[in-house]
Amino acid sequence: MPNLLQKLFFALVLIVWMSPVSSAQIRSDTEDSIVRYGDQQLTRYRVGATITASRGAVRNVLATVAVPLTCPEQEVVLISEDVTDHVRSHEYRELPGKGAKQMIIRIPQLPNQAEARAILTFEVRTRTILPPEDTSQLTIPKKPPREIKRYLGKSPMIETKDSKLKKLSREIFADLEGTSHSADDADATESNSSELTDWQRVEAIYDYVQDNITYKEQDDKSALTTLKDGHGDCQNISALFVALCRTNKIPARLVWVHQHNYPEFCLADAEGKLHWFPCESSGTRAFGEMPTPRVIMQKGDNFKVPERRKALRYVSDYMIGAPAGPGGGKPSHKFIREHL
Repeated sequence: MPNLLQKLFFALVLIVWMSPVSSAQIRSDTEDSIVRYGDQQLTRYRVGATITASRGAVRNVLATVAVPLTCPEQEVVLISEDVTDHVRSHEYRELPGKGAKQMIIRIPQLPNQAEARAILTFEVRTRTILPPEDTSQLTIPKKPPREIKRYLGKSPMIETKDSKLKKLSREIFADLEGTSHSADDADATESNSSELTDWQRVEAIYDYVQDNITYKEQDDKSALTTLKDGHGDCQNISALFVALCRTNKIPARLVWVHQHNYPEFCLADAEGKLHWFPCESSGTRAFGEMPTPRVIMQKGDNFKVPERRKALRYVSDYMIGAPAGPGGGKPSHKFIREHL
């Protein structure tokens, strides 16, 4: 009798799972999604630090290391830890805005020539992002919440209120409609500009940056300097795109991935729900999509870290430590960030 009841139960579950209502719900969840995901890439990724008392015993060592970020397109699972006895603790914290996560390493004492290490290995599953099927209803958020407003203001090396950027924005949109920039045509420009969808506005900014800024490996520089020079690397190009977006009240931010950087922007759907869309800053054109899955480390460009005195464009790894006795020196260190 129990076996018969079990069979009836599983048969009922199977009928419900295969029913039209259940199937329709599954299709609806997929079709209603604005941001669509593609293939998934599995990566084993290792981060951490080794610290050596190479110039005498040290004390009160504190190190911070950025770890891969969990976000809608990326799942992060810790699979192993290699932590030596000298490490008193290693813990994790999310920075304000949840755009970056760090491992905090504390070492009270490290004898002369001793080495301490804290190395983590993660399984990271990152999905590609497909372009949205319908962009006509996507709009610039009129009243973005507080967590989004942080991506509308000035950030380190990203200017947002400069007159050059405002003037350039007017020219970009006017050129898109084939209108004049003169004061006499101001009304016509406003009228034609209003016919643009907000998606087209952002795309016009993207195309301008891609068409007018040449990729060139170089040191970091500000958005305005990149505009003036006419060239920059992926960080510089991304910063200019973000600055132009913010100048036009479009939330935008930098995305930091392994050995690369690209921007993403935020628009609202017809129901007011906010969505982030990436675009490639260098290489093959990709607007509103990300065809190449890379390990995502951070999202944002204005981070406040307790141990650092000024706002950071990127949460870099960090270490401090003091000699344990006279004649000693600071410990040497090596930060690790690599694919396995």
